[in-house]
Amino acid sequence: MFYRSLLLPDLRMTLDANDVEGIRAFCETLHPAVVAEVIDELEPAELWKVLVTCAPDLQAEIFGFLELRRQIQVVEVADRKTLSKLIEQMAPDDRVDVLEMLDEEMVESLLPLIAQAERADIRKLLSYPDGSAGSIMTTEYASLPEEITVSEALDQLRIQAPDSETIYYIYILDERRRLDGMVSLRELIQAKRASKLADIMHRDVISVRVDDDEEFVARELARYDFLAIPVVDNQHRLVGIVTLDDALDVLEEEATEDAQMQAAIQPLDESYMSTPFLVLARKRGVWLVILLAAAFLTAWVMQDYEELQSNYVWMVWFIPLVLASGGNAGSQSATLIIREMATTDMDGRDKYFILMRELRMALVLGACLMTLSFGIAICMVALSEAIVVAVTVLLMVIFGTSAGATLPIIFKRLGMDPAMMSNPLIAALVDVLGVIIYFKTALAILGPVAKVID
Repeated sequence: MFYRSLLLPDLRMTLDANDVEGIRAFCETLHPAVVAEVIDELEPAELWKVLVTCAPDLQAEIFGFLELRRQIQVVEVADRKTLSKLIEQMAPDDRVDVLEMLDEEMVESLLPLIAQAERADIRKLLSYPDGSAGSIMTTEYASLPEEITVSEALDQLRIQAPDSETIYYIYILDERRRLDGMVSLRELIQAKRASKLADIMHRDVISVRVDDDEEFVARELARYDFLAIPVVDNQHRLVGIVTLDDALDVLEEEATEDAQMQAAIQPLDESYMSTPFLVLARKRGVWLVILLAAAFLTAWVMQDYEELQSNYVWMVWFIPLVLASGGNAGSQSATLIIREMATTDMDGRDKYFILMRELRMALVLGACLMTLSFGIAICMVALSEAIVVAVTVLLMVIFGTSAGATLPIIFKRLGMDPAMMSNPLIAALVDVLGVIIYFKTALAILGPVAKVID
């Protein structure tokens, strides 16, 4: 934002003067990320006018720092011939992200203008399912045969480096491009020049399948602290790599999605600022309607206990307290469990451990809140009535915690996203059953008079 306010007025003056050399100097002097930040405020046609003054490789760098929404806007106003050169220069995974957002007719009009090698690569990457390892991988990696020496390997890497996204990891392939091993650039530099790659490479290479879920791939990268991870097909042939920057994008996107669902919002396809007002209203409104229906259900349940409430007016005073205790406890459990499920692979034993731990936690926390609730209630109502409030708080914390821990696991088992079990929805479910628990507890403790009323 700082660079934008400082440099944008000068850039606009340069554009108005049609100073091509000045625009080119602006792009070449600053970091591509800074250039993208500044030109993001321009209209798509003006933005493209800035980009065409640059060399194709610099165009691709600046273009890559723009939001996907802005990239699509620029593509729609760009001339096809220059645009095809830009797409050729982009990283394979980045250009596929753009092409996937375009209509099929535009993609087919662009592909003939792109070099044959890149065109075949684009078609292959577009064929992988969205959300898979294949959809986020790049095909620009460094690879060598195992029979060459370290000296020969370094010579070949100098040739491959300009076309590789990263050369820190070098993958050792056989004649059928099967992944046989891996060696890092550090190990290559430190090895004796006459050594064979077969003697220094790691043969047990951790890899992922091309059809693995992108979130699993990102977690594998984080688990092993890799800068990149190889992607293989069902014959163990290397088809690409997923780099750390792409994995971070996946994790950020998944974390944002989970946070939005946890707040009872349908996940946004774009950032908050870029989402149209009506789309934002729809994605928020759907869940608000569902929660409103749950609130009406709570009101309907309370109506069944109207006589009890009229005889024990004090019960109405504590309804917010008992319901909040269960809802808050449930939201805590749901948040912790959903996050744990998103970051680790759980088996049946882990889930059993979680449920037992949350149950013990519910007993401890429930006992503490029960004691505090009794201390507050006894200052306002009679002893038996204070006991009703305290016991209900204990039951609500146990129920809320159990629901918050169990429902995300059930959702996962059914093949649904656990994050759909949002905090507001947990609270709404706890409210409905909490009202029943509260009044049933009163009937059980207050004795025959309450039973007659029921």
